[in-house]
Amino acid sequence: MGATGRAFHNFNMLFRHDERHEVVAFTAAQIPGISCRLYPPQLAGPLYPEGILISPEADLAKLIKKYQADEVVFSYSDINYADVMHIASRVIANGADFRLLGSKGTLLKAHIPVVSVCAVRTGAGKSQTTRAICVMLRELGLRVAAIRHPITYCDLVRQRAQRFATLADMEEAQCTIEEREEYEPLIDSGSAVFAGVDYAEILKLAEAEADVIVWDGGSNEVPFIASNYHIVIADALRPGHEMQYYPGEANVRMADVIIINKVDSAAEGAVEIIRENLTRLNSRALVLEAFSPIVLENEISAKGKRTLVIEDGPTVTHGGMPFGAGIIAARNAGAVLVDPRPFAVGSIRRAYEQYPHLGKMLPALGYSEEQVAELQETVNKVDCAIVISGTPIDITRVIKVEKPVLRARYELQQVSGPKLKDLLDENIVPLALSCEGDACKIK
Repeated sequence: MGATGRAFHNFNMLFRHDERHEVVAFTAAQIPGISCRLYPPQLAGPLYPEGILISPEADLAKLIKKYQADEVVFSYSDINYADVMHIASRVIANGADFRLLGSKGTLLKAHIPVVSVCAVRTGAGKSQTTRAICVMLRELGLRVAAIRHPITYCDLVRQRAQRFATLADMEEAQCTIEEREEYEPLIDSGSAVFAGVDYAEILKLAEAEADVIVWDGGSNEVPFIASNYHIVIADALRPGHEMQYYPGEANVRMADVIIINKVDSAAEGAVEIIRENLTRLNSRALVLEAFSPIVLENEISAKGKRTLVIEDGPTVTHGGMPFGAGIIAARNAGAVLVDPRPFAVGSIRRAYEQYPHLGKMLPALGYSEEQVAELQETVNKVDCAIVISGTPIDITRVIKVEKPVLRARYELQQVSGPKLKDLLDENIVPLALSCEGDACKIK
């Protein structure tokens, strides 16, 4: 069971060449338009010459019965504990075992040091933290490669192992908006990004040109590569989630450093609750605090103007956030929010039905060319004077917007604890300088 990221990795690591098991299907969840396809034979390997079916998760019970499945392996993230057990109950009621995989068989081993950046929840602030760490490591004299958690929705064979160093690379690969949201900010900050489907191959590509790897985690997923330094982001706007979501709690328990982000926007007492929970889960981790200040990039004033707010899609849809950087920026600027729901078309309209909490914000959904076109049509139909974009990308590189666009930008600003750059200098630089072939000591 998966959302086509962790599920493919688990298969590649544990089942692709294992004749003791026969994998009969994948199920797809969370991401639209990725079911009813095949995991292609070029990736599935010689044991699966016809590939492996990818079906909707709604068909889970039917698949168990059709194939007389003995075991279901749960392989996706950012899901609360109650829902994990509801799924487990469906599996057990239909006669199969329910399995969660640990790290022993699913972690790749690198030949150079690895810093991993993961989170308690989607939208906690991994991206700006990853960007900051990549810059710090370069300033410390190291060559850095960022490996990004998979975002594989299209041609899986073409996406087997990819490298993005320029905007042209993304254009050539026909990246979705969701891919661009992860790759573009890193490219703009000077980092090459590696991603795809087969992470053993991706790791080799990255190792060939770097002294250190920064793993940029997706959602609240645990890493695919064994880490020398595991940094986890907790969200001050969602106290308690560090103990309520899978596998975010596992990240907390594995962490060397935990950064409580957005403390400048937190409700009274929220940071204290998070600190207490972190101590309960992992008392050895170093806990830092950070702001995530939001700045409107353009000089155009938004005060009093009818404003459409576009937000990062995954954060406000399956991530469940009731607002994002765009909404905060609009409120701070005194903008008048316009409700985009009456203007939504196609799959964008259906997203509002699926996620009723979205309210007066437009998720930047673009998992296909058709959906990008529907997003553009929706944006341009909205009766507004300006657009505030809270996505990490320049949305005008993807869609043509007929109104002025103000970007809401945000960067990590550490406000407590030892400086992150000093911690990297102490824990990673010596490893990188002493690393030769297999000699790099992995924790």
